[in-house]
Amino acid sequence: MVIAIDGPAGAGKSTVARAVAERLGFTYLDTGAMYRCVGLAVSENGGPAGETADKVAIDLGERILLDGRDVTDAIRTTEASESASRVAADPAVRAALVRKQQAIVAAGDWVAEGRDIATVVAPDAAVKVFLHADPTERARRRAAELGLSYEQVLVQQRERDDRDNTAGRSTLEPANDAIPLDTTGLTIDEVIEQIVMLAVEAKEIDA
Repeated sequence: MVIAIDGPAGAGKSTVARAVAERLGFTYLDTGAMYRCVGLAVSENGGPAGETADKVAIDLGERILLDGRDVTDAIRTTEASESASRVAADPAVRAALVRKQQAIVAAGDWVAEGRDIATVVAPDAAVKVFLHADPTERARRRAAELGLSYEQVLVQQRERDDRDNTAGRSTLEPANDAIPLDTTGLTIDEVIEQIVMLAVEAKEIDA
């Protein structure tokens, strides 16, 4: 069973997906970390991003390894986030990583989060949720997470949203059959509970 959680930066995807996976006993797949790894590799070594995405070995777990090197902290910087957004605009990168992601979720129970999980990676996911929030709330959350000024994050967020939404990706639009969930006025626990309930209902229907 796959639970697909999509949405823009700052909507709460990573925090919610990890917690939902833990509650349900599923495995968590952070697809964004894969794009961050490719962005980091390209920024460090250069070369065509598509070839890099195809060749690098990415191991996801408590620690994230890029070709055997621990990059857990290195991929969480603002620079890495920008690099990830840039390489994600490359169709060759997306194709390479989607192939890897689809192979990962082909068996087992997964909570996969990203920006095109329900539309591209796992269009047959049993549960599809699109998390979103007011842009100012998203920027506030990201600023607190990264320790940056709200104004700086808001500008970067607008640029990233524009780039992501005009690069052949519909990252700011939910899948037709996804359930939109506005997290602006909700606590993390409330969001988690709603998604867990959706998963339980989907399991009962499939039983």
